[in-house]
Amino acid sequence: MSILLIGITFLIALYLGIRARRGREMNMESWVVGDRNFGSIVMFVLMAGEMFTTFIFLGASSASYSMGGPVIYIFCAVTYIIPFWILPHIWRYAKKHNLLTQPDFFVKKYNSKSLGLLVALVGVVSIVPYMVLQLNGIKIIVSEASYGAISPNLAVWIGVIVVTIFVYISGIHGSAFTAILKDILMLITILFLGIYLPFHFYGGVEPMFRTLDAAKPGFLLLPKSGYSISWYVSVCLIIALGQYMWPHVFGASLSSKDSQTLRKNAALIPLYQILMVFILFIGFTALLQMPHIPDGRTDLVLFEIAKATLPPWFIGVIGSAGLLAALVPSSLLLLTASTLLSKNIYKAIKPETSDAKLAGLTRILVPIIALIALFFTFYGGKTMLSLLLMAYSFVLQLFPALIVTFFKRNPVTKIGAVAGILSGLVTVAYVTIKNTTFGTIFPHAPQFLKDFDSGFIAFTINIVFMFGVSGITYLIKIRPRVRQETIKEQW
Repeated sequence: MSILLIGITFLIALYLGIRARRGREMNMESWVVGDRNFGSIVMFVLMAGEMFTTFIFLGASSASYSMGGPVIYIFCAVTYIIPFWILPHIWRYAKKHNLLTQPDFFVKKYNSKSLGLLVALVGVVSIVPYMVLQLNGIKIIVSEASYGAISPNLAVWIGVIVVTIFVYISGIHGSAFTAILKDILMLITILFLGIYLPFHFYGGVEPMFRTLDAAKPGFLLLPKSGYSISWYVSVCLIIALGQYMWPHVFGASLSSKDSQTLRKNAALIPLYQILMVFILFIGFTALLQMPHIPDGRTDLVLFEIAKATLPPWFIGVIGSAGLLAALVPSSLLLLTASTLLSKNIYKAIKPETSDAKLAGLTRILVPIIALIALFFTFYGGKTMLSLLLMAYSFVLQLFPALIVTFFKRNPVTKIGAVAGILSGLVTVAYVTIKNTTFGTIFPHAPQFLKDFDSGFIAFTINIVFMFGVSGITYLIKIRPRVRQETIKEQW
């Protein structure tokens, strides 16, 4: 029964993705940003589809099982305050200048094709490991939900084929249509599991927490070191600043029908955090019932407790919801990567490329990028996880150069912006490879400083270089003008 439900989900996702094209002319603007015509409901499910991915089914329940109290980092309210202010400004500017991608925004703001090329490269490099993570999620979810009847590799192949077809045909419209089904299934499964499991084993949520506190005292508190309050604050800030720097999230925001819709979306999307609470209930219940799950299998906490409690047909429903939680973000990542490669990298190198040829090239790149992601899914190993962590810090480096463009007079030059981003990227790579932390750099610092997330190292260096180089280039630019004016006064 579970196999049948998963198979039906694949077919429905494919149908919805293809049907989304009906009655639309798929020019570049329609394919990439949906003619900037998505209303509040579509934007709500689309933006949620980008943010609430396989992490909900695998990572969040695993984190609550393993971390305890520090898992509250997934409830960073600042993540939704920032888009409330910045996305409407970005949308209005993009609408005015007919911009379709994140690099387009930087090119126009700084009048620099080189900066746009750098931003596009950062985007593509960051997208690949993120997509691989989603495909790995498909491997795990479908295999577990089908009780091993569907092999992980077959599941990934089917998922990639489905996503490639509807992205190629319908673009972002296909992602939006599929996201609606995904959100419905996620809501049903997570709410049911989060309520049913504590009541089934302990008679309610409060008795479950009492039992957990008695079995593991202090488990629900933030420790004084390590995952401490300073770690929590720093991680929340990094997530908040970096979340909307992902090129696919940034790009999807441009599909809104107006700037006010984006403000409504930013105000409403925290409702999804309620869903996250029920995920924690699942993880905590699993910890009490199955306290000895090996470290290598903690990502399967949700499936382990569900399989031990519920009938196979409902496991199929969980698998279907998890499958869609991977397919929707994968489609957006695939669409964005192909657009960046064609519009912001290929055309930057060959500016004479016509719009028609560019649109054709963008679609041709869809299956090519899908195959590249598929290759890394099968042969990337654990390296892709470290690359994903690096990728998040990569996109974070775009925030300083973006936020200063909101000033009435931008104090940062294009050379300063490039210098800041590059210095941040180099630092991220070094910190990640060397596993550097605040504690290793400042061994005698107070504990609260040692616990700061290392992402702030690169972010700080980025800002210093950005303003420092901008100041130098400004002085170099203004000095000849001052000298000429001085000579004129002397004459």
